[in-house]
Amino acid sequence: MSDFIKHECGIAMIRLLKPLDFYIEKYGTPLYGIQKLNLLMTKQRNRGQDGAGIATIKLHPKPGMKYIDRKRVDGHGSIKKIFDEVYKNFKGVKEKKRNDSEWLKTNIPYAGELLLGHLRYGTHGKNSKKNCHPFHRRNNWINRNLVVAGNFNLTNVDELFEKLVSFGQYPNEKMDTVTVLEKIGHFLDDEVQRLFDWYRAEHDSGNEITNLICDNMNIPRLLKRATREFDGGYAMAGMIGHGDAFLLRDPSGIRPAYYYYDDEVAVVASERPAIQTTFDIHINKVQEIPRGHAFIIKRNSSVSLEPIIEQNKRKSCSFERIYFSRGTDRDIYLERKELGRNLADRVLKAVNYDFDNTVFSFVPNTAESAFLGLIKGVEAALNVKKQIEVTKLCKDGKLRSKKVEKIMSQTSRVEKIIVKDEKLRTFITADDSRGDMVAHGYDVTYGIVQNEKDTLILLDDSIVRGTTLKESIISIVARLRPKKIIIVSSAPQIRYPDCYGIDMSKMGNFVAFKALVALLKQHGKEDLLQKTYQNCIKELKKPKGKIQNRVKALYATFSYEEISNKIAEIVTPRGIKPKVEVIYQTIEGLHNACENHNGDWYFSGNYPTEGGNMVVNRAFINYMEGRNERAY
Repeated sequence: MSDFIKHECGIAMIRLLKPLDFYIEKYGTPLYGIQKLNLLMTKQRNRGQDGAGIATIKLHPKPGMKYIDRKRVDGHGSIKKIFDEVYKNFKGVKEKKRNDSEWLKTNIPYAGELLLGHLRYGTHGKNSKKNCHPFHRRNNWINRNLVVAGNFNLTNVDELFEKLVSFGQYPNEKMDTVTVLEKIGHFLDDEVQRLFDWYRAEHDSGNEITNLICDNMNIPRLLKRATREFDGGYAMAGMIGHGDAFLLRDPSGIRPAYYYYDDEVAVVASERPAIQTTFDIHINKVQEIPRGHAFIIKRNSSVSLEPIIEQNKRKSCSFERIYFSRGTDRDIYLERKELGRNLADRVLKAVNYDFDNTVFSFVPNTAESAFLGLIKGVEAALNVKKQIEVTKLCKDGKLRSKKVEKIMSQTSRVEKIIVKDEKLRTFITADDSRGDMVAHGYDVTYGIVQNEKDTLILLDDSIVRGTTLKESIISIVARLRPKKIIIVSSAPQIRYPDCYGIDMSKMGNFVAFKALVALLKQHGKEDLLQKTYQNCIKELKKPKGKIQNRVKALYATFSYEEISNKIAEIVTPRGIKPKVEVIYQTIEGLHNACENHNGDWYFSGNYPTEGGNMVVNRAFINYMEGRNERAY
């Protein structure tokens, strides 16, 4: 994606299932859990670079002992900063004490058996330390302490906030993270009180009652009650002060979550290969947490997978597969290659199968896997062409070794044309100055493209705003003087906002929407914008469960190709000589490549929750009213 888009966060949770002494003896260090958490977060750093945080819990602490430690850092390099600070606590500790788990737990921060890490991209709220997860809800009762970190966006925060107020609470912020923390916290308090009232009749000792509560807390019941009204995409990790922990996934499976456990550790993460690398295990041992389920680890080290919310139709995010997740996951790698291969026929038709005068390349580096698939498809077509030519020679009786050699030596012209040349992080530059920065973010390889003769194919994994294409990439490659530039997107046209964790919430930012508006004006159909605006307003007044996406009808006014052609006009810089064409992946091609991950609302407008339909209508209203703000 040449346009930088901030996106969902990353989660890493580890529970050491044996006493700390075990890891000191087997692995020779009391830092086994911390080191694994460090690696697990580092291997998911693609998921968040606005900040990071960790929290640890020490099991069975003595009264008066600090048992929850937390560290949060904002800005780039946050993972290293956090763990440098954590490791400082262990430096200078003599070997005898380093091998004494009880001394470590009493005296050294972060020497706990339960560890939670989080990587943040700020899709909502300011990028500051206080917005970094994990969040901690404090209480003097050990089993009322709650630590939460997640990869989520909820679409109905206002509704959930009012629910908290109806409970008698006075939340100090109106944001989804705080709302989630307080909502789960409310029902945690209720669960503790229920158990306390139950056991108080038969037990006089407060300590005894507390232990009974810790041993018998019903985490599935608690989560079912707390999340009943949640609307959105989420993977929420939580730790309770006494040592119970959970990871809950939304009922549509929008946000990813994976788990692994053996007799030593239980692990949860947003990325499967991160778990594989950190614990050196085979892919088959890492499992996906089913949608609507919670992976639960009890204080007594028992592990279970429990249904919490009735499952909806599976709608796991396809954007994860196209761009955001690490390409080292086997399935994601193969899916991205298939996305590229799906485009081969359309690309070759666009160049009239002229292999000799077509140069294939890609931008940015994340598009490389899809590019490999595209070239596989191109080579397959070239092999068919070779076979036809050789067969013709045989039929004509003109089979000669030199002629055959010439035919068989034909290859596709694959080159590294675009080079990321700028070290500056243009995505954190203010919007009003970002354009000037991105214009210098790439360079090209000169002398490869034949002037006014070659067509240059550039594969991008997705095109969202088209800003970088227009302001940098196309302008730069035009210097090579190709006859034509064809931009190919391995993702379909991004037409609709996201509200489940990816920062694409403003309708007017999408180049596909700009193309739609331009076509409406060109064809004298601007009145449809006002009609859709009124329909969206009426839609939001409907009762819950009846709201539909009213923007879809507007896109139906024009064909997919008409919008692609208008996008090509929009992203073409003034004054360049080569003609620019844009080819997009079809939604059918997306489903063919990512058949088990069909959450395609960005492209189709088919949202998995009603909250999504509310957001798209509100986003269109914001556009029409000139409000440059998120719709959730």
